[in-house]
Amino acid sequence: MRNLKIIHSPNRAINQLIEAIKINDTHVLKELYQNNYRKIEILVLKNSGTIDHAKDIYQDAFLAVWQNIKQNKFQPQNETALNGYLYTIAKNKWMDFLRSKEYKKTVVTSKLNNFSIKDTHLDLKDDDILKENRLQNVMQAFKDLGLPCRSLLMKFYFEKKSMNTIAEELQLDAASTRNKKYRCMQKLRKLALKEH
Repeated sequence: MRNLKIIHSPNRAINQLIEAIKINDTHVLKELYQNNYRKIEILVLKNSGTIDHAKDIYQDAFLAVWQNIKQNKFQPQNETALNGYLYTIAKNKWMDFLRSKEYKKTVVTSKLNNFSIKDTHLDLKDDDILKENRLQNVMQAFKDLGLPCRSLLMKFYFEKKSMNTIAEELQLDAASTRNKKYRCMQKLRKLALKEH
C-alpha cells in the first residue's frame, strides 16, 4: 500500500509518481488506471457511446499518456494535472471518433447498444476484476505487436499524425490505412486478452 502515498501526497510526490510510471510500477499504473476509468466511461456513455467504446478510448488514451511520460513530453505539476491530462486526451479521442466516418457508419448500431446500457452496468463489478490486469496486458501486447502495426499505432496515437499523413508515409490510400489501423487495434486487443 506504500504506493498509494506516491499518488496522494503533495510536492515531491509528483516526481515519484512520474518515475514510477517510467519504470512501469504496476501498483502505481494500476491505481492511476482504475482511478480515472470511471470518469471516461461516464463521458462516453453520456455522449452516444457504449461501455466497449469507453474501454477502447480509455485504453488508447492511457497508452498515449504512458508513452508521453516515458518520452518526457509531459511533466505535470501535480497529480491532478496528470488526471486532467488523461481525461483531456480521452475526451479528444472520443470527439475525434464521433466526427469520424467510422462512427457515422456505426451510429445506428451504437444507438441500439444504448438500450442495453442498464443491463451492462450489472457486469461492472466483474469488469473491475478484468481491469486490474488489463493495463499490464495491453502494455505487454503492445510490445509483442509486430513492427508494422506498432509503427502505425505510434504514428497515429503518440506522434499525433493524421491518417492522410500516415497513408502518404506508408504509400497507401487513406481507406487502406484506416483499415490497417483497425486491424492493428484488433490484433492488439486479441494479444491483450491472450495475456489475460
